[in-house]
Amino acid sequence: MSERKPRAGKADPETDEAVYLAISEAIMDGRLKAGTKLAEHRLAAIFGVSRERIRKVLHRLGAERRIEMIPNRGARVPRPSLDEIRAVYEAHRVLEAGALVQLVRVLDDAMLARLDAHLLEERAAAESGDRAASVRLSGAFHLHVVDALDNPELSRFLRDLLSRSSVMVSVYEPASQSICAVEEHRAIVEALRARDAAHAIDLSRHHFEHIEQRMRLVSHDSPSSDLDAVFASVTGQTHT
Repeated sequence: MSERKPRAGKADPETDEAVYLAISEAIMDGRLKAGTKLAEHRLAAIFGVSRERIRKVLHRLGAERRIEMIPNRGARVPRPSLDEIRAVYEAHRVLEAGALVQLVRVLDDAMLARLDAHLLEERAAAESGDRAASVRLSGAFHLHVVDALDNPELSRFLRDLLSRSSVMVSVYEPASQSICAVEEHRAIVEALRARDAAHAIDLSRHHFEHIEQRMRLVSHDSPSSDLDAVFASVTGQTHT
């Protein structure tokens, strides 16, 4: 294993963004397991940047709730409890139920076309095995539903929920379930197309319940101990 020396000098926004994306993608595609400690000195060595720049990236991820920043212990990938998972998905169910009632009243062909196009993207990501894209697009489906109402407060609240639930899905839900999520989303769209709010709400509720149940059935993997191996494909380092 070879390590890159941290680079000195003023901050490079492009490099900071690349490090941010690399860590974020590793969480979203499940390479970084729940509970993994994100040590500044290790990440600085892996990416060849200063600890200060790693700290900046970690604080950004913490603000987005993609990681946990624990006082005097540093950063780690979240390990949500069952109670936390239950609370987040209950909030999802309540928010989307109200949104679907309103959406049926204002839904037009253009909105349906956007949802149909999004479903095609979701299926393509699921079939290609792109885990990070599948998680991102799955969350974006629900955001499309709420954004169609043109209510910034609802959209802001949902984005906050998605920042938490996307990490939960990434670290706990089996990757093989991506196709199931796409089909459940398609059923919701078909209920909307029929202007059947009650059926859409019922499908949405079951969809969130299925996600929650799948996460409960997954055994909790051990934290990722080898950060070099996790990021080898990004940094180009050889791992031995």
